[in-house]
Amino acid sequence: MTAMTLSALVQRFFTDRLYAQMEASPHTVASYRDTFRLLLLYAGGKKRKSPTKLAIDDLDVDMIGDFLDDLEKSRQNSARSRNTRLAAIRSFFRFVAIHEPAYMLHCQKILHMPSKRYVRRQVEFLNAEEILALLNAPDCATWVGHRDYTILTVMLQTGLRASELINLRCCDVVLETGPHVRGGPTLLDRLAAFLRWNPVSTIMPPLRKFLLHFHVLSVKPYFQYKPLPVS
Repeated sequence: MTAMTLSALVQRFFTDRLYAQMEASPHTVASYRDTFRLLLLYAGGKKRKSPTKLAIDDLDVDMIGDFLDDLEKSRQNSARSRNTRLAAIRSFFRFVAIHEPAYMLHCQKILHMPSKRYVRRQVEFLNAEEILALLNAPDCATWVGHRDYTILTVMLQTGLRASELINLRCCDVVLETGPHVRGGPTLLDRLAAFLRWNPVSTIMPPLRKFLLHFHVLSVKPYFQYKPLPVS
């Protein structure tokens, strides 16, 4: 039985493993794509080969190590970025080890490459004074200021990610009993309840003003770019 080429394995990794089996998000796929684009260009330059001519044997543990070091030196990547690239490479070689057992030892050496240690930044939170200063910044006399105030209040109340806030639709906002918003990635929705504590307990009026401009079941974005009349 003829072993699959590197090109075939990379293609199957993306189409079969990431898309079909893992149902990876577009952001994950894009991150893995960028990793292999950089890796294949680097290995091709080192081996003086076109990326399409590279073989599994060309991507050995020494080549992977040199590639990761080059990311830090030439591209000024942080240790976290280096570890992210290494995680994508490990995932690929786990896939290779399953589908091409002849490369089991080759894959095992790469899978045992350690992540680089780095100092984790302490997560800090806004205090009440900082929250008030943030909420007092927008000029609510204008439509843009009213929108920005509502965006900030929703974020502070629910902890929605920026991507979730951008994709928030009118039908995702519930202001009746048990007020909450529906957020989360495409494959795993989550409910984020509005809190009832000062200084951001006045969330309902600005939210209702926005919601009055649309049908309650509208799938339009909640925060429009185009100014709307605010009564």
